[in-house]
Amino acid sequence: MTLPTFDELEGGRSWGLWGSDDKFGTLNLLTAANVRKGAACVKKGSVFAINLEMHMPDPPLFGREPFTHEVVWLQNEAGHDEHLSGWNTQSSSQWDGFRHIKHPVHGFYNGIADEDHGIHHWAQRGIAGRGVLADVGRWREAEGRPLRCDSSDPIEASDITGTLDAQGTTVEEGDVLLIRTGWLAWYRSTSVEERVEYIGRGHPSCGLRPGPENWRLLWDLHIAAVGADNGPVEVWPPAALASPEDLQAILASPERLDEVFMHIRLLPLLGLPLGEFFDLDALAADCAQDGAYEFMFTSAPLNLQAGVASPPNALAIK
Repeated sequence: MTLPTFDELEGGRSWGLWGSDDKFGTLNLLTAANVRKGAACVKKGSVFAINLEMHMPDPPLFGREPFTHEVVWLQNEAGHDEHLSGWNTQSSSQWDGFRHIKHPVHGFYNGIADEDHGIHHWAQRGIAGRGVLADVGRWREAEGRPLRCDSSDPIEASDITGTLDAQGTTVEEGDVLLIRTGWLAWYRSTSVEERVEYIGRGHPSCGLRPGPENWRLLWDLHIAAVGADNGPVEVWPPAALASPEDLQAILASPERLDEVFMHIRLLPLLGLPLGEFFDLDALAADCAQDGAYEFMFTSAPLNLQAGVASPPNALAIK
């Protein structure tokens, strides 16, 4: 199947490319051949778990509540069970499923009712293939333009292509693209007091600039999914980069909201899964050391019927 370019998509939507009942979007590109391609990247047997600790960030961002973890005794004190209370699947490392965000005009991905989507579809299929890291944070620093992780510092499409070119990395159809901004390393360097103050400021974050250039780049790379080490993948807060005049015009036209909040384009219109809060620092250090930015990527989402999101349970294997 030859995929259209972004400019060839009708209305900038991928709907119907894999059938009218499709619930996988670009995950369809994880073919058996691309799984084998991922396996061929394993050279030295190094395994990197890229899942953040479940309690991080702490306090949670985006107004989410912390969960409680209670360890309880089994009968006759034979051992333990445990309870998680108030756990939000999107408070730490996560995949955003297609129930997470709808387009204000067109609805959920592929025109399917949200209750017919669910992370269980992805879980039962599994996510495995070739992964590629774009260490934008490291490249921007080397360029003398370090990302300001605690502000709405935009990552342009040219930053991603510049990073890939500098690394000598080629993105192939069906790859899972992981973007390291350095946000997580910055966050880990802060104190509890600084984190509370950061939330009070609306926790601004560097990230991809919303708009056609990044939509076009991510689609035309024909990747299976994209993940990053910051919270929203894109710059935060939404609309941070728009002028007051542009923002007023965009808010008056629901069809244009994806110009300030890229989730609305990527999830419901393009069917491109988003991974957030991926822990990429150790992987990035290893890639910088050996010059190999390709690896086998695996992820086993929760088999949660009609789930909105899931921890990725992801590994990068080199």
